[in-house]
Amino acid sequence: MRHRTLLPEPGRLSSIFEKPLAMNAKNASALSYDEFRRYAAALKPETRMFIDGELVDTDSGARFETVNPANGQVLATVPAGSSEHVDLAVVSARKAFKSGVWAHMEPRARMEVLYRLANLIDEHALDFALLDSLDVGKPVLEMLTGDVPAAALTFQYFGETIDKIEGVVTNTASDAFHYILRQPLGVVACVTPWNYPLLMNAWKVAPALAAGNSVVLKPAELSPLSSTLLAHLFVEAGGPPGVFNVVHGAGSTVGKALALHMDVDKISFTGSTAVGKLMMVYAGQSNLKRVTVETGGKSPQIITAQVPDLDVAVTYAVNGIYGNKGEMCSAGSRILVDVNIRDEFIERFKAKVGATVRLGDPLDPATTMGPLVSRSQQQKVLSYIDIGRKEGAELVLGGNSPEGFDAGSYVTPTLFSRVNNQMQIAKEEIFGPVGAVLTFSAIDEAVAIANDSAFGLAAGIWTSDVNAAHKMARDIDAGVIWVNCFDHGDMTQPWGGFKQSGTGRDKCLETLLTVTQTKSVWMHLG
Repeated sequence: MRHRTLLPEPGRLSSIFEKPLAMNAKNASALSYDEFRRYAAALKPETRMFIDGELVDTDSGARFETVNPANGQVLATVPAGSSEHVDLAVVSARKAFKSGVWAHMEPRARMEVLYRLANLIDEHALDFALLDSLDVGKPVLEMLTGDVPAAALTFQYFGETIDKIEGVVTNTASDAFHYILRQPLGVVACVTPWNYPLLMNAWKVAPALAAGNSVVLKPAELSPLSSTLLAHLFVEAGGPPGVFNVVHGAGSTVGKALALHMDVDKISFTGSTAVGKLMMVYAGQSNLKRVTVETGGKSPQIITAQVPDLDVAVTYAVNGIYGNKGEMCSAGSRILVDVNIRDEFIERFKAKVGATVRLGDPLDPATTMGPLVSRSQQQKVLSYIDIGRKEGAELVLGGNSPEGFDAGSYVTPTLFSRVNNQMQIAKEEIFGPVGAVLTFSAIDEAVAIANDSAFGLAAGIWTSDVNAAHKMARDIDAGVIWVNCFDHGDMTQPWGGFKQSGTGRDKCLETLLTVTQTKSVWMHLG
C-alpha cells in the first residue's frame, strides 16, 4: 500500500535532503539577498510522509502541488495521504504509546530529547526559514528572527515542564489513602494552519510530546514542506520512531479521518471556524475524543483620546494588521479610534505605512511584506475590498494588487475609514492586509463595539487612564488583552479566545494539562 524508506542514522540528514543547508538563525540572518536566493535554489526538500520512523509515499501516485506564492511556480509535488495512511499513522502512534517507549521513558531523558530537538531546529534554521518562506510567502528574515527561534523555544519550554507534572494526595479518612495521577491521553492528532507552519506545528506537537503522548500531525496542504523535517529531527534528537508521525493531504480526507478515528484520543486544530465546528461534530460522531480548536478572530485595537503616545500606538496598529500580511488570527483588523483623533490617526497611519512597509520578494532581507499564501487567498481579499467599497466605506489606503507583482499573489496594505460594525469588512475575518477604522465617543461605546462580534480572540487597548484600562480589560470579551502594546507575550501566556474564536488554549502550562487526564486511586486501609 505504501512505499517505505528507512531513515538514516542520526546526523545523516543529507540522505533525505539532497543538499542540507544547516545554518543557525544568527548566522543565516546575516546572509544577503543573493545568498538567500542561491541557497533557495539548492534546497531539495523531502516531501514524503513520515510514519513509524519511515518515509512513506503512496502507491496510487496521488499527489498535490505546493506553489511559491511569490511567483506562482510549483515548488514540489507532495504525496496526498488517504484514510489508509491515517490508519497506518494512528496504529504506529498507538503501538509506540502502548509500548511505553516514550510515555514511560525516564522524565529527564524525555526532557533531553526535546532540548536536543530545540537545538536542532536552530541548527537547521536556514532550512526551516526557506521552506516556509517559499511555501507561504513569509519574509525569510522574519522567519529567522521570529518563527524559527519561537518554535525552538516552544520545544524547550515544554521540555522543561516534563518533570513538573505532579499528582495529588488528598486528605481523606484514616482508613483510606487516595491519590490522583495525571497521565497522557494516548494519541493526539494535530491539524495545523498555513499562516505559521513551523510555529503552529510546534505549538501543537510540543505539549503533546512533553506529556508523553504519541502524535499524528497533519499540516495544511498549502504549507507541508517543513513538517517532515521537523519529525525527522525528533528522531535524530533521540525520539523513538512511531511517536511523531506526519500525514500530508486534504483536510476533507486526512483531517476528517483523524477527527473520526476511534483510536485518536484528542484532536488539536487551528483553522477556520467552519472546520473547527466540524471537528467537534466528528468527535461526537466517533469516540467523544477531546477537542481543542482555535478558529480565528476579528480583533479590535482601541485607541482612546488618552493614548500615551499616538505615534507608538500607530506603529503597533500598523504592525497589528499588516504583520504577517494580515494572515493572523489575532490581526488587529478593527481599529477603534476616538472620534476626536480619527483624522490625525489616519494621517499618521498612512505615513507610517509608507515609511515602513515594503512589498517584495520574501527572500529579500529588505522585504517586510510578502505575497498572500495563494492566488485564491489574494482573490478572496480583493473581493472583500470590493465589498467594502460597495458598502460605502471610505478607502484611504491601498485597495489593489501592486504593479510589477503580477506573477505573485500580492495585495497592497489597505485601510478603510468611516466603517460601521454592520459592514462585512468589520464583521468577517478577511485574513489579509485590510484594516477598518471605526470611531467611538466614550469608553463604554468602544467596549460595546469591540464585543459586537462573533469572535473573541484578542484585543488591544491604548490609554493612560489606569481605571479605564482595567475596566475595558475586564469587560471586553477576548481571551488575550494587550494594554499599551499589541501582540506581546511569552510562553507563559495562554493563547486562545472566547465565543467562536474557539475552545482551549495553546502555548502555556494549561495546554500541557489538556493533553493529560487524571486517574483517581483509592486504597482502603482497613
